Amino acid sequence: MGKGRTTRTLVSTLAAALAVTAGCTSGGGSPGSPGGSPQARAPVAKLSITPADGTKKVAPDAGISVKVTGGQVTKVAVADAKGRAVTGAVAADGLWRPRWPLRPSTTYTVSAQATGTDGKQVAGRATFTTLKPARVLESGMAPLDGEKVGVGMPVQLLLSQSITAGKDRAAVERSLEVRMSQPVEGAWSWVSDREVQFRPREYWPVGEKVTVVAHLTGLRAGSGLWGTKDRSLTFTVGDEHITKVSATAHEAVVRENGRVVKTIPVSLGKPGDDSYSGVMIAQEKAADIVMDSATIGEPGEYRIPTKWNVRMTYSGTFFHAAPWSTGAQGNSNVSHGCVNASSADARWFYEFTQRGDIIEVSGTSRKLRFGNGPTPWAKSWEDWLAGSALGKPVNG
Repeated sequence: MGKGRTTRTLVSTLAAALAVTAGCTSGGGSPGSPGGSPQARAPVAKLSITPADGTKKVAPDAGISVKVTGGQVTKVAVADAKGRAVTGAVAADGLWRPRWPLRPSTTYTVSAQATGTDGKQVAGRATFTTLKPARVLESGMAPLDGEKVGVGMPVQLLLSQSITAGKDRAAVERSLEVRMSQPVEGAWSWVSDREVQFRPREYWPVGEKVTVVAHLTGLRAGSGLWGTKDRSLTFTVGDEHITKVSATAHEAVVRENGRVVKTIPVSLGKPGDDSYSGVMIAQEKAADIVMDSATIGEPGEYRIPTKWNVRMTYSGTFFHAAPWSTGAQGNSNVSHGCVNASSADARWFYEFTQRGDIIEVSGTSRKLRFGNGPTPWAKSWEDWLAGSALGKPVNG
């Protein structure tokens, strides 16, 4: 009787165990069977670099894009064969792009890393070469790097090739960076097909420090035309020198920072050789010049050595010493268009003057022509803006 009770107990225990086991697997079967619910494997990140490895003749402005599927880009490094790094960032579209166009005829290597949603790191690498330009855009800039200038000095960018299409002029303007210690409103304006200038809306503030960078490397400026070299300069603005020359009062009133520092008796152009009226700048200085009428198409009219010359126009208007006309200075106009002063006064003015100082002439019937030298102040601000391909001011 004891043995039978033991047998029933073992059967009951086994049945209970089987019931519990059945309850744990009810409705599904074993893991991995068609009825199971296996956990999905996390995707692995995949990097894509454009231009692809080995690509040749890449346009410098095509840019570099690095994108990833199944993860996030964590690092991008771009350098040329000399190890010079390319600055860039992830743009709004999620792709990494360089800040400025690449250098033509140059090999670049892109190294990128990404982290997948599975937490694993992946890396990619591509090497490509940019195209060789059919035509090269060369450039020059003024003022000189490190120069101290007057409040009216514009920035001049001179180009070796004509830029005529609006889209190409706009591309040039977008490549030009102006940084100022005292930010003021200014704008670029095209003076000719080969020259674009920058001026502030009003005269530069005294003490202003300006850095200009022309990011011309890799700039597409026309069919087959590419820039290959950047340009940069830094200049400072000196004291405000404004000279007002009156053809009717026969005097030049010189102000420094608003205060009159000297009044100079002068003689301007005689009838038929009238001086230009308008706002000019001191373009250059030369202690000695031989003034020859042949340079203005009138050979034999005069050929005179002059001293203490401050140029005001490309066409040959100067403020200079004229000891032969001291009797007329202060009372009548007898020159061939220049501003004549005594030797002492002309020397003082020469030594006082900075390139870019304002010289404003009034009282003559001959108006200054825009483009007769750096003449940014011959136009109103509205007309100056109209000469910009972008049509908007720049704030430094």
